[in-house]
Order: sequence, then C-alpha cells, then structure tokens
Amino acid sequence: MKKIWTTPIFTLLFACTCSSSNSENKNDMPQPAESTALDWSAAADSSSRALLNSFWDETEHYFWADNHGNKNFHYWPQAHALDVLVDAYERSGNDFYKAYFALWFDGVKKKNNNSWYNSYFDDMEWIALALLRTYQATGEAKYKSAALELWGYIQEGWNDYAGGGIAWERDNNLWSKNACSNGPACILAARLYRETGDEVYRTWAFKIYEWEKSTLFNRNSGAVYDNINGQTGSKNTSWIFTYNQGTFVGSAVELYKITGEKMYLNDAVLAANYTIANLVNDAILKNEGNGDGGLFKGIFVRYFAELIGQKGLDSATKNRYLQFLQYNAETLWTKGASKKDVLFGTFWRNKPGSQTGLTEQTSGCMLIEAMAKIGEP
Repeated sequence: MKKIWTTPIFTLLFACTCSSSNSENKNDMPQPAESTALDWSAAADSSSRALLNSFWDETEHYFWADNHGNKNFHYWPQAHALDVLVDAYERSGNDFYKAYFALWFDGVKKKNNNSWYNSYFDDMEWIALALLRTYQATGEAKYKSAALELWGYIQEGWNDYAGGGIAWERDNNLWSKNACSNGPACILAARLYRETGDEVYRTWAFKIYEWEKSTLFNRNSGAVYDNINGQTGSKNTSWIFTYNQGTFVGSAVELYKITGEKMYLNDAVLAANYTIANLVNDAILKNEGNGDGGLFKGIFVRYFAELIGQKGLDSATKNRYLQFLQYNAETLWTKGASKKDVLFGTFWRNKPGSQTGLTEQTSGCMLIEAMAKIGEP
C-alpha cells in the first residue's frame, strides 16, 4: 500500500509532552496540564492521517479491519472513519481530506454489494449520519440523496413490539428494540429536519426520543439500558455502554437545538454525568474491547463534545466536562499512542501492540479531533 504520509511531526509532538496525575478516586478528576502544551490541531492531523496510512485500501477505497492488511469489510465502522475525515476537513479546510470523500462513497457502496442497504438498522443509521455530514461539508447532492435513501429503509424499522421504537435488525430481530438503533435514528431525523425544514422528520425525531426515554433511560441515574425484548418485555439493564450513553446525549442535544427547552439539555447532562462517573477507569473512559466495542468510546466523545458546545450549559458543568475530555485526550496522546505509526488501542492509557483494529483506531482519532475542535478559540 502506498504511504501517503510520514511521521516526523508526530515525533516532534511527543517531545512536547505534558504531565497528568493519576487518581484512584473516580470522582476526584486529575488536573490536566495546560492545553497549550500540545498543538491539538497538529496532533489531529497526525492521528487522522495515520488512520489513512494504516487502514485505507488504495485500490478498493474502503477501510481495512486492522493495520496488518486484513481486508475484511465491516460496514458500520466505515461511517465513523469517514466522520473522522470530515472532522479533519472541517477543522483544517485541507482538500487532502476532502479528496477521499468521493472515493469512499464509491468504494464502500461497491463493497456493500453496490447498495447502501443493510439488515441492521443501526448500521444504516451510522452510514446515513456520516453521509449527511459529508453533504453539509461539501454541498454535493449525492451524499444527501444517499442519506435520504437510507432514511427510507430506517423508518421501516419502527413497529409495535415494546410499544414502538426502531428495531435492531430486520430479518430475525424485529422484536429487539435497542438503544443503538434508536439514538442514532433520532439524531438523524432531527438533523434532517434542521437541514430540510420538513416537519415529518421533526415528528419522527420526537417520537423516537420519547420512546427511548420512556423505555430505556433511567431518569434517576442517567443510565441508558441496551435493549428491551419486545416479545417478553424484559429489559437488559446490565449492559450499559458508552456509545448508548453518547447517542442518547446526542439525541437530547439535537432536540434542545430545535426547541431551546432546558429539559432536553438536562437529560443530556444526566446521561453524560452517569458516563463520566461510572463508565471509567481512574477518570479514563473504560476499555470496552476491540471489534464493535472499540468504537464505543469515540461515539460517546463525539456527542459529549456536542454537549460541551451548547451555550445553555452552565459554566461549572462545561468546565468539568472540558477537564474530563482534556484529561482523556492528553492521556491517550502521551501514554496510550504508539509513537512510530500513531496507533491507538482499546484503553487510552495503554499503548497498543504492533497490531490494532479499525474500530479502536477510529475511536482514538475521534477523541483527538474532538479535542482539536474544542481547543479552538
């Protein structure tokens, strides 16, 4: 595979490290070093270009499953890898990143049997969200058209099992109603409403949100439960993942943007507070493994950063969230990243070995890009 970038800038960045103290008390947030000690935009360029260096297929134009050339095609991580490139393009304005959008569009569709369709509703939601962002970054209509095509499939996932909600999967699991298929669907519908002004999308966004909040959200603790079995009515309350927390935060933020009603911001804060107090290991978002789990933390970070950016958030909460995000980013960059190839692993305090997967790499890139965005004046 042709190398598109080399790493001297990364070595330079590592020479400019900053110290972070460890804390044994999850409620006693370690104090981050001054953010000026690191050039977060340069760090983001390093990590996002490394994603391309180690995972991009120059011939077939999609992202590999790992950095050892495992060419297995996994549909849903493609969305988040594209999201990182959109992050990088919006941050830098550099057409280097934009040049990959059309290649990704054709390559991923071709690898997916020349179609955007997938039987998993959540997977289609992620692709649609990434495509909509790409449209908004470029103005190129094909990305919006593809997102709308996917929305047509996604809305068919709503059924009466468990009183509503978008199903997890079409062929065998229409009765399984999951946070992962409803949070992103709400975000997508809300963004389509803000993009088009069509009230149909607004209605969908509120309907999906109210179902998830009433069914899978613990209004006392802020925990988001993974799923409910629509055949038995049994909820899985033991599976609580960062990505479900993140998409609920993102849903609430989107409805807050539409309405300005503080109730939605309060919901987002409650879910975020639960996450940073409970789904952590010494103030670092916990290790949720590789494979699908490798993406979970990055998804939380994306929507957590959206929450931080809301003007209605009180200053004390915003500062606490910024401190948490910065501490995670500085820990990943100074302790958890390999220096040679800019690779990230499953836990942001530990360097990966010589091999790492697309999901955990993408998750780390999402964190660094988020820090670069938040760090802008």
